[in-house]
Amino acid sequence: MTSLEADARPAVDPAAGRRRRTTELGLLILAALVICGTYALASLGRSASVPADIVPFLGVILGLLIGAHIAIRKLAPAADPLLLPLAALLNGIGYVFIARIDGDLAGLQASWTAVSILGFVMTLVVVRDLRILQRYRYTFGLVGVLLLIMPLLPVIGREYFGSRIWVSIGPVNFQPGEFAKICLALFFAGYLTERRELLGVATFRIGPINTPDPKHFAPILLATGFTLIVMVFERDLGSALLFFVLFIVMLWVSTGRGAYVAVGALLFSGAAYLAWTQFSHVQDRVSIWLDPWADPNGAGFQVIQAAYAMAWGGTTGTGPGLGVAGRIPADESDFIFAVIGEELGLVGATAVLCAFLLLAGSGLRIARSSSDSFSGLLVVGLTALLAFQAFIIIGGVIRLLPLTGVTLPFVSYGGSSLVANYVLLALVLRASDQAAHRPAGPVVAR
Repeated sequence: MTSLEADARPAVDPAAGRRRRTTELGLLILAALVICGTYALASLGRSASVPADIVPFLGVILGLLIGAHIAIRKLAPAADPLLLPLAALLNGIGYVFIARIDGDLAGLQASWTAVSILGFVMTLVVVRDLRILQRYRYTFGLVGVLLLIMPLLPVIGREYFGSRIWVSIGPVNFQPGEFAKICLALFFAGYLTERRELLGVATFRIGPINTPDPKHFAPILLATGFTLIVMVFERDLGSALLFFVLFIVMLWVSTGRGAYVAVGALLFSGAAYLAWTQFSHVQDRVSIWLDPWADPNGAGFQVIQAAYAMAWGGTTGTGPGLGVAGRIPADESDFIFAVIGEELGLVGATAVLCAFLLLAGSGLRIARSSSDSFSGLLVVGLTALLAFQAFIIIGGVIRLLPLTGVTLPFVSYGGSSLVANYVLLALVLRASDQAAHRPAGPVVAR
């Protein structure tokens, strides 16, 4: 693969920054109207009446989004105008369907959305230059590992639905792994930026094969291997796959050596086979994936009901509020894409996929134009996390992949995931603003 390079160009002028923010504001208003329209239609489908709180609902939505918009206008005025509206649209559509499924969970999700917007703004306030974060790469790596270990600790660690990925401290329950992925992306970006030239040159010989010196791999291999081992003990297969993809993608982009992808694929295949032979929960997931009808009222029930829901949705869906709520266990989290597919049909499901594709495309475009190697590589990693997480869970719902327990970013119910993804979004927007304000250099060197 050739290196990602950007031509030097002058910093964006203030007028261009204002046009971006005006575009963003218009898209946010459009997203709010779509969300409120879907909310009203869902209420009409359930009770044949317009919800009494539609005006306050619109006010709250607009208030949160305009607050985030003002923060970007003040703190990152030249940032990409598409990212926040796309995230807001996904977040809002997810909220509508969570409210459709469980009103109590909708109240909690609304609170977490407000916390997430606050986290988004605080990230922009605190992180004024992404390059400063590179200095603390080993600290971020250590924090990421500690966050992953937390669910295995006695007293505070909790196991739900067969996975030990939760931590409970007093009344607060959260998934530390959602924040660990950002910390590890920062560590990988910092370390690979520092050592990319050494990792890209084969100076060590093993028999007939020339490879980079193994000592340069030690920290990232240690962090990656430990992460995967912890994920296995926590039975969090989706996160294990996500972290592995993060490592391989960032290593490949930083060095430009396709051999790393091939070796990574072989190692992952071997590890997956070993896990399948040694762990019963892995065997169960694979068996359900291959033949859910072997136990239609037990292990395969979720997957079968999700398939029925999307089939009944057809092309245009049954309509918001007209699906069969509660058919699928965990439909507010793992299977919310199936609920969307049922009530909005192929058209609505495709729109959600397009939103994620636009997020991924915007992230890669920002990485391409980033002003320094660290920022570019970090944005690649963060974008890969977001895109592959969506791919993993949607692939599990439609039986393209074995089902895993990760959430659909911005859409599924879950406070930890929502807060972490808004922090991730703020970091990408900071990189976008930096790229527009200073001449761009090479993002990654071979």
